[in-house]
Amino acid sequence: MKPKQRSLPQEVFLSHSSKDRGFSERIAAVLGDHGISLWYSATNIVGAKQWHDEIGAALARCDWFMVVLSPHSMKSKWVKLEYLYALNNSRYNNRIIPISYKPCNYEDLSWTLGAVQFVDFTTDFDEGCRNLLRVWRLSYKGKHKESSSSRQFN
Repeated sequence: MKPKQRSLPQEVFLSHSSKDRGFSERIAAVLGDHGISLWYSATNIVGAKQWHDEIGAALARCDWFMVVLSPHSMKSKWVKLEYLYALNNSRYNNRIIPISYKPCNYEDLSWTLGAVQFVDFTTDFDEGCRNLLRVWRLSYKGKHKESSSSRQFN
């Protein structure tokens, strides 16, 4: 008997530091290629919009939450506020995915992260993608090349 197919998220909120934008763009491309809708500030907040209003509306709408963990995100007040919102909203119970991008002390963001299984991208992007997509019982469709913007920002 096949395992029950987990339904795809309606929309995933990606919390990240703007200094990790290149990596976040790669994650967004992979998820989009696999039919997963993603909200993140680099593409979803347009000129003249209020950041806090747009982020708040997205957090209230999305049904999964991913947070990119890096030295930059540990210092970001926005990442911390977004994570605390997800942690305190029952809609995100068992739907928070920490993405380990670069080694960092995750307790700088929250001591609660130690109770959640991380998806590791620190050594192999493609293996990280395989493990991330397994959350929704999806198979990874292949390698994703590093974009020029990820080289520029990382």
